[in-house]
Amino acid sequence: MKAPGVIVIIAIAGLGIGLSMLLQHSAAPAIQAAREEVRHQEWTSVLPTGSYDNQPLKHPLTLPSTPDETPVLGAFLATRQGQPCAVIFHSRSQGYAGAIDLLIGLSTEGRLMGIKVLEQHETPDIGGRLVTRPQWLNGFSGKSLDDPEDSRWAVKTDNGTFDQIAGATITSRATVKALHETLRYFDTHKVQLLAADKGAHP
Repeated sequence: MKAPGVIVIIAIAGLGIGLSMLLQHSAAPAIQAAREEVRHQEWTSVLPTGSYDNQPLKHPLTLPSTPDETPVLGAFLATRQGQPCAVIFHSRSQGYAGAIDLLIGLSTEGRLMGIKVLEQHETPDIGGRLVTRPQWLNGFSGKSLDDPEDSRWAVKTDNGTFDQIAGATITSRATVKALHETLRYFDTHKVQLLAADKGAHP
């Protein structure tokens, strides 16, 4: 037979574990909501404030099948007063040290509205400047498939229009390629993408 003191200790320990599990369970919805809010703010940061009135991440788009290689991994529809106004693309390209994942905000007219690095593995003091110095990415805002013309969508080292990050030509080239191919993808599949959720609501 166990001593009374041992039984009390076991009972207290059991009570503590039960309370801990109860607190974790009750806090789970709040924690999940907080995570979703952080993700929402991060992903919608590529769209100008006030340019949409729905919750784009609740409106994922089914990507049209294509035999061509594409950097696009996902897309979400932004609407205003029930009408499509922009698409948030999640695109990927291969950089110097690994994949570069980008969030790309694109208007329904096919113009870049905002770009954000979602994940990258570049050298911190060189390619990593995609994150620490976003001015370079901001320079693409307003550009489209025809501005500059298709053949000029490259860094200047490759006879293109765009400056490259000093010392990070491969990173720059990969980013420009992802943006250009995402623009091409949207241009090719615009009708299907924008018609996919005409009835989207907040």
